[in-house]
Amino acid sequence: MSQQQPGRAGADGQVVVVTGASGGVGRATARAFGARGAAVALLARGEEGLARAADEVRDAGGTALPLNVDVSDHAAVDAAADRVERELGPVSVWVNTAFSTVFAPVTEVKAEEFRRATEVTYLGFVHGTLAALRHMEPRDAGTIVQVGSALAYRGVPLQAAYCAAKHAIQGFHESLRCELLHNKSGVRVTMVQLPGLNTPQFTWVKSRLPRNPRPVAPVYQPEVAARGILYAADHPERREHWVGGSTVATLLGDKFAPGLLDRYLARTGIQGQQTDRERSPAQPDNLWKPADAHHDYGAHGEFDDEASSRSYQLWASHHHGLLAALGTAAATAVAATAVRRALS
Repeated sequence: MSQQQPGRAGADGQVVVVTGASGGVGRATARAFGARGAAVALLARGEEGLARAADEVRDAGGTALPLNVDVSDHAAVDAAADRVERELGPVSVWVNTAFSTVFAPVTEVKAEEFRRATEVTYLGFVHGTLAALRHMEPRDAGTIVQVGSALAYRGVPLQAAYCAAKHAIQGFHESLRCELLHNKSGVRVTMVQLPGLNTPQFTWVKSRLPRNPRPVAPVYQPEVAARGILYAADHPERREHWVGGSTVATLLGDKFAPGLLDRYLARTGIQGQQTDRERSPAQPDNLWKPADAHHDYGAHGEFDDEASSRSYQLWASHHHGLLAALGTAAATAVAATAVRRALS
C-alpha cells in the first residue's frame, strides 16, 4: 500500500475535491481521478472509510489528502477548501456528491430527520459550491460538478427527503449557471444525473422499511457513475449529463407523461425498493454519525450480482459526434444506392 504524502498538483496538473469520498460514487470518483494522476482532496466523515479511500487514490497513481469534514458545517467546508489550496494548489475541479437520507414513508420521517437530510444533501452542495467559488472566481477558472440523480426531477415513494434535496440542488444549479453565464465567468458548473447504483448507502442508510432497501432497477456499478462524472468535469460546457438508459427513460417519462408515471410508481415503487430480506435492527445508520468511522464499506454495495459495469447510453452520450457522423455516412450511402438504382 502506497505511503505517498500530499504534495502539490498531481501529474495531470489537476487538483480535485470530492465530497462524500469515503464510499460509493464519491469513492469511485476519487479513485478515477487518482488514476489520472490528479491530486485529490477527499472530504467525508467516516475516518476508516476515508483512510482506505485515500489509499486507493494513491495506489491508482494520484496524490491523496483525506479530510474529515461534515459538509453540513459550512465553516468546516471553508476551512477544508483553504487547506486544499495551501497543500495541493489551486482547485481546478470540485465534485459535490455527499448525501444522507431516510428511507421511509413521509409520515414516518421526523421533522428533525428531514432537516438533517436537507442540511447534508442540499446545503452540503451549497457549502461546497460557495467554498469552490470563493477560490475559483478570483482566478476566473474552475469547474464545479453537482452529482444529481434522475430523482432530481422525478420524486419516488419512500425517498421524499432525498428527492426534495435533489430537486433543490437542481434549482440551485440552474440559478448559479445563469448567473455565471450573465457574468461571462470562466468558472463552469454542470450537473450529472445518475441512475440506481450499487453503493453502500443501502447498507447504512437510516430506514424504517420492513425489509432492506435496494436501488431502483436496473442497477449500475458506481464506476459507471464515476466515468460520467469525469466526462462532465472535462466537458462542463454542457449544462447537464445523463448517465444510464433508465435515467433517460425516467426523465423523458416525467416530462411527457408525469401522471402515468405517478400511477406506475404507486404500483411498483414500494416493493421495487425493498429486498426480500427483513431489515435487521442492528443495521447501521449514517444520518447523524458516519457508519464507516470504524469499518470500511468500500465503493460497492450488496448488489454486485445484478449491477452492470457498463452503460451503452453513456458511451453513446460521450460519442454523439461519432454517431452523428456515422448516421450521416449511412444516410449518404443509402441515398447513393437509391440514385444508382434509379439510373440503372
